[in-house]
Amino acid sequence: MTKVISLGGSIVAPELPDAPFIRDFAALVREWLDSDDTRRIILVVGGGGPARAWQRAYREAVQDPDPNAQDWIGIMATRLNAQLVKSLFLDLCPHELVSDPTSISVFGGRVLVAGGWKPGFSTDYDSVILAERFQADVIINLSNIARVYTADPKTDPSAKPLDRISWKDFRLMVGDEWLPGKNVPFDPIASRRAEELGMKVICAAGRDLENLKAILNEKAFAGTIIGI
Repeated sequence: MTKVISLGGSIVAPELPDAPFIRDFAALVREWLDSDDTRRIILVVGGGGPARAWQRAYREAVQDPDPNAQDWIGIMATRLNAQLVKSLFLDLCPHELVSDPTSISVFGGRVLVAGGWKPGFSTDYDSVILAERFQADVIINLSNIARVYTADPKTDPSAKPLDRISWKDFRLMVGDEWLPGKNVPFDPIASRRAEELGMKVICAAGRDLENLKAILNEKAFAGTIIGI
């Protein structure tokens, strides 16, 4: 059994790395793995505060920021965060940090850790590629967005949380274009591919580790299921 977690950078490093959270997250993952020798987990880590800070510095330093350059800055931040997370699983993760999800065909350990890939693709998309490659039909998307709402709750007080939403309706909400730093529950390009593959994505609050434990163990949980 293989699970994929898309771990938002805002959870790992909201501004600076959150060492207590990373420690507790790693302990939970190890507990889940220890209970069944057939279990494996893929962790794809986002850029968070470092990505935002370095991208902002670039935009302030040049008159006409290049989108690809901005994306590469964010990608490097994801790899820094991912390397930190990987370092807590050295005994379970024999592979180097995955920077190209299309290049790996063998999963030799219990844990696989990936960062960003290339401009135009978010870590959400990397999660979909790795889920397809290693036969995981559900992606657990952990971020500071605990549920999918009918609209942006920050700007629309009538927005309501959803327990479930189809890919068709979700994609109408998030659009079809990926922009570096775009703040949506699951990115549009990844959403299109996940729909094509018939995958489900569970969006949940990243810092609620008891809720994550329930998701991993397929118990009742708080969050939103995106899927057909």
